[in-house]
Amino acid sequence: MGEIKTAAVIGAGTMGSGIAGHLANAGVPVVLLDIVPEGTDVRDLIAETAVERLLASIPPALMHPDKAKLITTGNIEDHLDRLAEADWIAEAVIERLEVKQALYEKIDAVRKPGALVSSNTSTIPLGLLTEAMPVGLVPDFCITHFFNPVRYMRLLEMVAGPETRPEAIATLSAFCDEVLGKGVVHCNDTPGFLANRVGCYALQVAMVEAEALGLTVEQADAIMGRPMGIPKTGVFGLYDLIGLDLMQDVSRSLRSALPADDPFQAVADGIAVTHRLVGDGRTGLKGGGGFYRQSKDAGRQAVDLQSGEYRAAERPQLDAAAAGESDGLKALVEWPDIYGDFARRVLARVLSYAASLVPEVTEDPEAIDEAMKLGYNWTQGPFEMIDALGVDWFRDALARDGLPVPAFLEAAAGRSFYRAETGRLEDLRHDGAYRPVDRAPGVVRLGDIMRTGAPLLDNRAARLWDVGEGVACLEFHTKANALVPQSMALLAESLGLVERDFRALVIHNDAPHFSMGVNLEFVLEAAAARDWPRLEKMLVEFQTTCKVMRDAPFPVVAAPSGMALGGGFEVVVHCDAMVAHANTTMGQVETLVGLIPGGGGGKEILNRWRGSPETPPGIDAAVMAFRLVGMGQTASSPEEARPLRLMLAQDRAVMNRDRLLAAARDRALELAEAYQPPPEPDFIALGPAGYEALKGVLDRLEEKGIATPHDHVVGGQLARILCGGDRPAGTPVSEDEVFALERETFLYLAGTAATLARIRHMLDHGRPLRN
Repeated sequence: MGEIKTAAVIGAGTMGSGIAGHLANAGVPVVLLDIVPEGTDVRDLIAETAVERLLASIPPALMHPDKAKLITTGNIEDHLDRLAEADWIAEAVIERLEVKQALYEKIDAVRKPGALVSSNTSTIPLGLLTEAMPVGLVPDFCITHFFNPVRYMRLLEMVAGPETRPEAIATLSAFCDEVLGKGVVHCNDTPGFLANRVGCYALQVAMVEAEALGLTVEQADAIMGRPMGIPKTGVFGLYDLIGLDLMQDVSRSLRSALPADDPFQAVADGIAVTHRLVGDGRTGLKGGGGFYRQSKDAGRQAVDLQSGEYRAAERPQLDAAAAGESDGLKALVEWPDIYGDFARRVLARVLSYAASLVPEVTEDPEAIDEAMKLGYNWTQGPFEMIDALGVDWFRDALARDGLPVPAFLEAAAGRSFYRAETGRLEDLRHDGAYRPVDRAPGVVRLGDIMRTGAPLLDNRAARLWDVGEGVACLEFHTKANALVPQSMALLAESLGLVERDFRALVIHNDAPHFSMGVNLEFVLEAAAARDWPRLEKMLVEFQTTCKVMRDAPFPVVAAPSGMALGGGFEVVVHCDAMVAHANTTMGQVETLVGLIPGGGGGKEILNRWRGSPETPPGIDAAVMAFRLVGMGQTASSPEEARPLRLMLAQDRAVMNRDRLLAAARDRALELAEAYQPPPEPDFIALGPAGYEALKGVLDRLEEKGIATPHDHVVGGQLARILCGGDRPAGTPVSEDEVFALERETFLYLAGTAATLARIRHMLDHGRPLRN
């Protein structure tokens, strides 16, 4: 069978509905079936309710509400014949072997010849699934294990059987990569496959070690989080997110499937307080709380691991954690206190366990690293972590702690698991030989380029790389890629080098977020010290660099992913085009912290609405820009961004993040042919009538209780900028004059107590203050 154009999903639970929703996100028509529920006449109720959940989910499971129209709901009693049109049928029903096997017989009876069938199982081996399967189905069958939430988690573990057609795997792999945007990792048919085999063990080990050392849940999460290159949820926060009861089920399943001597057996039971919480119905976020909970009266609380009682949650400031974030993994595990001991003890067991799985679960250590990075959002995989610590150092550390040294780790003695001596990235295999790390055609990773070469320019906030074919790439690399003066300084320096030696520039990075905006700590420090010259200098340099970039004699393409907000989005809107990852969240959100876009963002949004054929010029365009910027409205996908004119006709979207850099490079080279910089925008003052129109919008928002008193202050200042300041209606306003208005307004707002309170609240709590 060739291309996959239509699909079906059987099972409308969390995973099944998520798979169906993501197929719809990719523009693929999909049938979603489930059983007929008892006690109702609505036979399709389960599937219909699943689509309603997709539409209401936060974060959004669908990239646009209209995507739901691509999902056809039904039930397996009345509508099994609809499977006959599907090129791929994904089974995601309950994890009971007899249920699945009975379903496969029904599927095989109605599917068209060559239609692919897969199971989303995470616990049942493929060998058991195919044991009683119709003979003709076996060559078209495999496991496709998605991770939840399906839209956002990039990993797809794929398991083929000995009789699975290679062409079937090739077709499905290409579809899941290029159309669904997944990082496809091929696994052996072993318990837990790759990610859960290592990830679940890591969670259990961390819990057991935290209890043994007397750490609190907050202290454990503070260490086993960002300092280790693991999401800030840490271990206990992740347990709450997944569900304590579900994690117990997964642990029981792994325990029954793994041999008695597997190290997982020693930690499978976890800690006593987990069982107590589940018994009390405290199953995590879905159950009103787990290791953490939010109390209306007492605020955020955490469980005491010894007593099982809730107490006020703390925000520990640990020197070991700070050392890990600033100086790396080795500084963390060598920190001379109990928290450094915790980090070393957890990593010793987890990383050595990962090494012990080669070649049982895979012959390729890079596959395990990929699985942990894509499925658990680790910054580095286990073997990359060992390299960061040093293979010999890690072997010695295991010996000091009385832990066995796996054979694969012994084979790496005196070497590393990755090297780039040949100019290509290679990884070490279990036979002691290095082999190239091959990427699929069309995949270019900045991370690979960084590991095999040196930057053209570099400072503490940004770097410039040669990504081939006459294109350079600017990479921000601060925490959350928040922009500081050095970020824009290196961009300004890069523009000169690119003009001399390259055809185009791409702005992109491999971090979780493109840029969360201008560094608020910098703004707060300068504003609190009333150091207005320092703050104004930053704004002038930001504005000037954005303008020079837009006017450069070569094209600049932004390739954002994750969050592109505030100042980060201001960089994007001054580029010639954008190639965005499909899950990019973008927008101007400065008003939420009591500021206005100070780098030309509001000006560019206004210019975009003035240029829209759907919006008459003048006041109407200003009203649209005012609503968008003033309310800090964001889009969570390109589909949502286009109606807001955050993305334009020349902009493109890419489903697979690994294909983003190559697509942006191609787009830049397209634009480089006969390139001409865009004309400088000019504006016309709207005068008192325009200001009153915008103020009317603000007044109505305040009347409805949407706008707060300080929103009114900030909104009034934004309205003044969009109307051209105090100039009479019809007066031309230059771009530089708009820049000056932005600087004046930004500095004024930064001097207000209410804005400073908003900034402090955002830095402390990560959410806006409504004052």
